[in-house]
Amino acid sequence: MSEHSSHRRSVFGALRASFLTGLVVVLPVGLTIYVVWGVVGWIDAWILPLIPAFWQPEAVMKRIFGPEADFPVRGVGVLVFLVFTALIGWIARGLIGRTIVRRAENVVDRVPLVRSVYSGLKQITETFFAKSEKTFERTCLVEFPRPGCWTVGLVSSVPKGEIAGKLPGGEDMVAVFLGLTPMTSGFLVFVPAREVVFLDLKADEAVKLIVSAGLVYPQPKDSE
Repeated sequence: MSEHSSHRRSVFGALRASFLTGLVVVLPVGLTIYVVWGVVGWIDAWILPLIPAFWQPEAVMKRIFGPEADFPVRGVGVLVFLVFTALIGWIARGLIGRTIVRRAENVVDRVPLVRSVYSGLKQITETFFAKSEKTFERTCLVEFPRPGCWTVGLVSSVPKGEIAGKLPGGEDMVAVFLGLTPMTSGFLVFVPAREVVFLDLKADEAVKLIVSAGLVYPQPKDSE
């Protein structure tokens, strides 16, 4: 191999290494900006049509900078949504607000299809945002989908009600959510507690591991 050919290979290798390093830096930042930009645009498209034309961002910009001003303004819908949601929450915490919410829910309970959708969404929302209950605070390993294969799971709760009464065996069980890469769906399984290997992983670390298909492992605690 000639010296010239070896030099060309070393230059190509250096460029390739620099490109891959830059890709590792740029790709997460670019994808994050893309996702955030898309979510903000989606919320704006949902909220802005509800705002009167006089207060639309484009109309306000033209009143301030003149009729020729024509540049997009994003994030106004997000700001309106945050303020409106906080205001509704403040009202709902008061006596009058609780009364209105209770009466509205009584009306919803009389509509069969709407009642099922509303009650399901309300339970999910309360599960993820309620401060009184701890959810997904433990992680574990479960043999799935067959003995000898282990899957990382999120411990959600212990079985309750009819499910707890009809699970066979009469032993302690836990409800475990097994997410599928890239966490677009998953399984809820009820497993005997003695067959679950509890981990010290936090829930967000376990989710990163699942979403990355095992490429992103949590840092060891002694190395922090």
